[in-house]
Amino acid sequence: MRSSPLLPPLPALRVFQAVAHRLSFRLAGEELLITQSAVSHHIKQLETALGTQLFQRKSKSIELTDEGAMFLATVDQALSLLATGTAQLRARSGQTYLRVSLLPSFAANWLISRLEQFEMQYPNIELDLDPTLRVVDINRGEADVAIRFGDFSADKQGGIHLANEELSPVMSPVLYGDGSRFQSTDDLLPHPILQAKSGLEWQLWSESANLCLDKAKHIRLTDYNIVLQAALDGQGIAMGRNLLIKEHLRKGRLIKPFPISFSSEKAAYWAVCDLNSKNAAAIEAFVEWLKAELQF
Repeated sequence: MRSSPLLPPLPALRVFQAVAHRLSFRLAGEELLITQSAVSHHIKQLETALGTQLFQRKSKSIELTDEGAMFLATVDQALSLLATGTAQLRARSGQTYLRVSLLPSFAANWLISRLEQFEMQYPNIELDLDPTLRVVDINRGEADVAIRFGDFSADKQGGIHLANEELSPVMSPVLYGDGSRFQSTDDLLPHPILQAKSGLEWQLWSESANLCLDKAKHIRLTDYNIVLQAALDGQGIAMGRNLLIKEHLRKGRLIKPFPISFSSEKAAYWAVCDLNSKNAAAIEAFVEWLKAELQF
């Protein structure tokens, strides 16, 4: 299909909107799950199509130009109108459409394999998954349900507890064999410690195991998906989230060297949602389904 000579490239508009609101090519890439170079390509393509510069590049930051700010208002309005029209059309079909914001690691390692079960049980509820690391505001309508990991018991948006994780160090048998060389938790210290940005899992587990990790080499990675892949590749030792790694453990791709595990609401999955929404019945059904499935 030929592109319209009057319209800019539509995929680039979504990228522009993300960059404009975050004022960061890197954060926009994380939100959209594309590389920073891909973000740059879309913005350059859009600026070429429009014949004007949308961002002012500085040494360590970017700002919208006057033209960029004007165009952002148009893009926000257009995409909002498109979203509203899509929702209205789906409502006429009898389907309830839920926008679900969730961590990429939870989507890839837990939810995707269970979507067919949900669709069979609730054929009139359609899920639109948005795997992202960014924080969404339910009260502003950025999603119907947000699934997050950590301690959200005091979250101002109101979190519904889904399930606690069981945390325990894991490693690849390709590099570490059967793990028998690890006789005590201190034996972890000479090896690279793989962790997501917050370092929450390692902090909680090491405190419960009375282990100080100050002298260990820490490798901080953006997302737990990357942490998990690095562990599978034998690049270090990761903190296993048991609900996400069951299949890797079952197939022997990862092993646990210690029986010590940690579980509490400080390391749990939570659903943030508005139960006063017009989609409240569908939201409640989805959340209750999540709670039930996470027990297995």
